[in-house]
Amino acid sequence: MSEKLVVISDKWGAKKGLWIASYFGYLQQYYDIEFHDCQQLGNVEVSIYSEENIDKAFKEEGLERAVANLLRKESEKAHYLAFGTGAAVVYKAALQGLPTKTITAISATGIEGENQIAPPGVQLIYGECDQLKPGMKWAKSVGANLKIVPNFGHTLYSDEKIISDVSLLLLENITKKAV
Repeated sequence: MSEKLVVISDKWGAKKGLWIASYFGYLQQYYDIEFHDCQQLGNVEVSIYSEENIDKAFKEEGLERAVANLLRKESEKAHYLAFGTGAAVVYKAALQGLPTKTITAISATGIEGENQIAPPGVQLIYGECDQLKPGMKWAKSVGANLKIVPNFGHTLYSDEKIISDVSLLLLENITKKAV
């Protein structure tokens, strides 16, 4: 039986997420993958599809709705791979009791306001040039495992090298258990 991997998109959802298929290509033969579109989780609908409007919709209530909906939909322990706003959703849901085995949260936005101890098994990955990354002081204060990738910005998760590296990390999670 395959391990379950829940994948949650960034704020753009499936609309701008062609890169996410590369993760599936690496991981689908080893994991039973469940995909959640972050916009659908948050019931985010904007009349004018712009970054500013999507950010505003998530800030107003979309993020809380996404966390609540994820908690309602996922009740069994699983591995999580999430990006940007989706990574923030998983992180915040884990703080509220989402059952997780591991969390790989890439470019999670807005989590530095959380002061609870980081969820167990969480790996936070940010690009060095990501202006939205939390500081090392915050990471130490909550016990977060923070990895900074040199020479990358916020959308590092869509780069083929990072996709390959993260997929390898996730595959090591399950192959170590099998040995």
